[in-house]
Amino acid sequence: MTSQSSKGLAVVTGASAGIGAIYADRLAKRGYDLLLVARNGERLHALADRLARETGRKVEPFKADLGRKDDLARLEARLREDASITMLVNNAGIGSVASILQVDVETMDAMIQLNITALTRLTYAVAPAFAARGSGTIVNISSVVGVAVEMLNGVYSASKSYVLSFGHSLQKDLADKGVRVQTVLPGATATEFWDVAGYAAQKTSSVTMSAADLVDAALSGLDQGELVTIPGLQDVGGWTRWEEDRRAISAKFNNAKPSPRYALETANLA
Repeated sequence: MTSQSSKGLAVVTGASAGIGAIYADRLAKRGYDLLLVARNGERLHALADRLARETGRKVEPFKADLGRKDDLARLEARLREDASITMLVNNAGIGSVASILQVDVETMDAMIQLNITALTRLTYAVAPAFAARGSGTIVNISSVVGVAVEMLNGVYSASKSYVLSFGHSLQKDLADKGVRVQTVLPGATATEFWDVAGYAAQKTSSVTMSAADLVDAALSGLDQGELVTIPGLQDVGGWTRWEEDRRAISAKFNNAKPSPRYALETANLA
């Protein structure tokens, strides 16, 4: 048990197991009180009770299915109204390894609602209060498939590309407001994600990282001021160069005339 003063209230979504549960453990040990959000009420309450007992922090379970509009709205209201919140960890999400020919669109729509819509709405709920106070931290869990988009299901990869792009925009909008924004790109991580995605064998692969190592690395990256943290990337220079190239080519998009390479096609059609 600890007697240290609280660093405020950290909200962690998808907190009942895996990466979210490790975040909850580590943040409690760092001195945060916790609001833990997940669908599985039994596991959520068990985790909250254990962490409160072991760390002495205030830990509140918040049972919610963020794919449901009413549950999401309840959490949004809490984020807007609770001035004690100092951190949001948007971790809740679902994935798939199936191709477009193997899964129905309703399943993909549910993925979009959780991976994109819920994350966006929760961020919009908390960001104004953080900006007004000049402090606060938003951690969004993306994935390396947000860059390596061909690796898994296309909608899942696209949803994680969204999280990465959204993070860049948040950093632009909030950096001068005193709000820290970190986007974390896990690679394969040993969690129940793979059971839900239908590929449980990945959990024991030689290239799969433990959830504890992933979260500890992500928090170290946050401490170091990283905007994007990729724990499995050994050569960070590769990411730096990729980002520099992306920004450099972005400056070359705006031209009133198409590239000359298209003039030949126009001439041939004429």
